Amino acid sequence: MPTKMLQIPTTDGQADAFAAFPDRGERHPGVLMYADGFGIRPVLKEMARELAGHGYYVLVPNFFYRHGPAPVIELPEHIGEEVRPAVFAQLMPLIEAHTTGRVLSDADAYLRFLTTQPEVSAGPVAVTGYCIGGLLAMRTAAAHPGQVAAVAGFHGPVSADGPESLSKLTAQVHLGHAEGDMTPEALGELNQALDAAGVGYTSEIYPGTVHGFTMSDTDAFNPAALQLHWDRLLPLLGRTLANG
Repeated sequence: MPTKMLQIPTTDGQADAFAAFPDRGERHPGVLMYADGFGIRPVLKEMARELAGHGYYVLVPNFFYRHGPAPVIELPEHIGEEVRPAVFAQLMPLIEAHTTGRVLSDADAYLRFLTTQPEVSAGPVAVTGYCIGGLLAMRTAAAHPGQVAAVAGFHGPVSADGPESLSKLTAQVHLGHAEGDMTPEALGELNQALDAAGVGYTSEIYPGTVHGFTMSDTDAFNPAALQLHWDRLLPLLGRTLANG
């Protein structure tokens, strides 16, 4: 599986990024993958390679590039509960500095870059994200109706922008929520808002999960939920992207 580190030109500089894509000399649909708050690291590269193996060009940008290349902060090999508070104390100022204006400006740059790569086929793209990346994915899809055909967010604060933001979505949506993040009542309210916005979607709580369940380098990891995430994501991409 070919992979490469890239530099994406943005209005504020250069965002470093990881890309994975099939080694078949063909062009493939593009997928923009937003990491969780811990950023690009071995587990994210592994997930990008896994997705690329199904026939996609997967681009994972370092959305904290204004603060330095990934990893922006030093991360332990396993992000256990005993180190998590200290790690988040370093990350929260970066997350707070990543304003909606920055998110949307960067999303323009990421999609422009993705769609002009020689390995990427013409046509719509998909966006997926984890944790804070789920929110970035939803903002990106809402800002690029028509270009983004599918969006997926996992254990992300996807309703943070309120129901009015959903009305701009034209993409097909899948949201996989952690049981520890979302009550059934809150899920019902979110799904009602998606219905009211006329969005085509699936949105569900993954059973027995806590925030971060897809990430194998954390204590939150749930192997069954990670598999469910693939079982939801791959058919969504298959339905919405013209995969060679």
